Amino acid sequence: MKIILKENVAGLGYKDDVVEVKDGYGRNYLIPQGKAIIASTAALKQLAEDQKQRAHKIAKIKADAEAAAAALDGVKLTIGAKTSSTGTVFGSVNAIQIAEALEKLGHNVDRKIIYIKEPVKEVGVYTATIKFHKEVSKDIEFEVVAE
Repeated sequence: MKIILKENVAGLGYKDDVVEVKDGYGRNYLIPQGKAIIASTAALKQLAEDQKQRAHKIAKIKADAEAAAAALDGVKLTIGAKTSSTGTVFGSVNAIQIAEALEKLGHNVDRKIIYIKEPVKEVGVYTATIKFHKEVSKDIEFEVVAE
């Protein structure tokens, strides 16, 4: 079934994307949760008109996202974590801690747009991806050190 996303859905698409999903996923989860609507002819026409009217706003949002990504050029984070004597982190380092470290440096980044590929459970250097916009993302290196 074809649907129009009303908000960003991780692993599926971004707001106003037209995507193909299985019927059960669309009818039982996405539509009742208000995350999508059925892509009928009328809904697609409405989407096209809305996008035409919002074209300049979308360009400004993308430019702001590019500026935010450029502001993070050369940023390297150091995150302290409680560790065992072997260097294993108690718990793991997650997006919340990265967002807090960025905030200390003066960069306000929402933790929901920070993605870490693998679980961070040991001391070392890792990479996190910050997705500011569907076309703008930035990789940030961070180092986990023992406290």
